[in-house]
Amino acid sequence: MEQIAAPLHYLDTRTWLGASIVAALLFATGLLLSWLTRRLFRTAIAHDRSERIDQITISFLSHLAILTIWLLLAAFYTHLVPALTRLSTALLAGVGLMSVIVGFAAQTTLGNLIAGISLVLYKPFRRGDRLQVIAPNKDQYDVGVVEDITLGFTILRTDDGREIIIANGTMAQQTMIKLPANSP
Repeated sequence: MEQIAAPLHYLDTRTWLGASIVAALLFATGLLLSWLTRRLFRTAIAHDRSERIDQITISFLSHLAILTIWLLLAAFYTHLVPALTRLSTALLAGVGLMSVIVGFAAQTTLGNLIAGISLVLYKPFRRGDRLQVIAPNKDQYDVGVVEDITLGFTILRTDDGREIIIANGTMAQQTMIKLPANSP
């Protein structure tokens, strides 16, 4: 029985070595799960012959799934390491105040994330759509083709090759005009 337990002492998270080894294992697991998630979503796009699956939706969901994987692995790690568990318990008293501070600080970022989810779910536009949007230039608008929707931004490409990057919160609130694909 001691022969089986002997190698496991390296995984004892109460020691610096054990905590480091578990961190490395969880990091490798995160890399593997991220790779598998990306591959799964790419495969879903490749096998969708009817084009019912929107590439922007898949890309957005892939980023969201990978972010969730890393957050869950980080939470799991803090649960496994007793020193971090004690620290997290001590910090729990300040969580209420911290959540208010972080909420105010990240209000725009979280708003952009929620707006991005809304844009992906309601699909007012898709990749390849040509949009006229409000822009800070002499004409007060610009025209571009939708290239991508990330967790925080929508990216358009103009005819002259410029990239227009608009926060999802702004994109969800502004009036935009869908133009025919071949219009100037």
